[in-house]
Amino acid sequence: MTRYLPTAIFLTTALTAAGCGSQASGPAAGGAAAAPPPPEVVVVTVQRQSVTMTMDLPGRTAPYGIAEVRPQVTGIVQKRLFEEGRDVRAGAPLYQIDAAPYRATLESAQAALARSEANIVAARLMTQRYKDLLADNAVSQQEYDNAVAAQSQLEAQIAADTAAISAARINVGYTTINAPISGRIGRSAVTPGALVTANQAATLAVVQQLDPIYVDVTQSSAELLRLRRDIAEGRIRVDKGQAEVRLRLEDGTAYALPGRLQFSEVTVDERSGAVTLRAVFPNPKRELLPGMYVHAEIGAGTTDQGLLVPQQGVTRSPKGVATAMVVSKANIVELRELEVPRAVDGQWLVTKGLEAGDRVIVEGLQKVRPGAPVRVATAAAANGEAH
Repeated sequence: MTRYLPTAIFLTTALTAAGCGSQASGPAAGGAAAAPPPPEVVVVTVQRQSVTMTMDLPGRTAPYGIAEVRPQVTGIVQKRLFEEGRDVRAGAPLYQIDAAPYRATLESAQAALARSEANIVAARLMTQRYKDLLADNAVSQQEYDNAVAAQSQLEAQIAADTAAISAARINVGYTTINAPISGRIGRSAVTPGALVTANQAATLAVVQQLDPIYVDVTQSSAELLRLRRDIAEGRIRVDKGQAEVRLRLEDGTAYALPGRLQFSEVTVDERSGAVTLRAVFPNPKRELLPGMYVHAEIGAGTTDQGLLVPQQGVTRSPKGVATAMVVSKANIVELRELEVPRAVDGQWLVTKGLEAGDRVIVEGLQKVRPGAPVRVATAAAANGEAH
């Protein structure tokens, strides 16, 4: 029994090795592994449609009217007749300057006029008497001429005295400083007792008209040229009336009332390469204050042949060129270079690189490359509406 043990061990080892060999060779006998299916992507089919375009431009508010209040006569300020930060109406009194010196000047001019008018009565009688005597040769021509000259001098003096009264009366009126325009007045630069001088450089106060109010925005000259070219070539249709403008305030909220574009500047700023557009807005509640930073949305026209692509379907090459992945009829990925001059409602407006009916990949871009096959799902199918 002992001499047959090695033979039994050899047979067991051989059978075990044969079993392992057949296990290892099993998968290979079935052939090569099956290729993975093409990746699935979500596409959007672009179609031509009517697109209303807007320009989102930064800007600042500016008063519709502004007037700097300055004195036109010299004197001591006696009273301040307004409350700072309140609305004032045109012609409302703002300051009272001591008028006593100017009233005295007015009274002196009136007295001088009265004296001249009394003298002219005698001069006219003298001239008439000399005229009658001259006819009888009772006086010389020289005496008559002197009487006429004296009368003329007094008439001129009366005119001068009348003008002096007018000037003095105007200066008396200037001692009450009135609001030049209606609007909101700011802080006062002087208090009662201050000495002010005629036509001084420093302002006493500033009145700003806030309803309506201007909004000045800037637009690059390159974009303005492109817009005008599109309009001239018929690609964009514009309303002949004034364009409507909407505002977003500094905190992102929308201003309730629309405005109207009033004019565009005719000069390009050399430093920024931009032009200024001015819109006018109603401001009955004084929500808009001068100097506020805002964003204006201005209608730039309508195109009937616009192609819109979701922004997630457009990427940028290292050179900054806009590109999109498009699926051909054979379900092969193609790379397209695009021209996308503006965004419209969260989508890119494409003017070159796509045609109506093209299928643009909007999901799954990271899984594909140009020339590779894909399986296509529409955006609706991706959202569970279709398969």
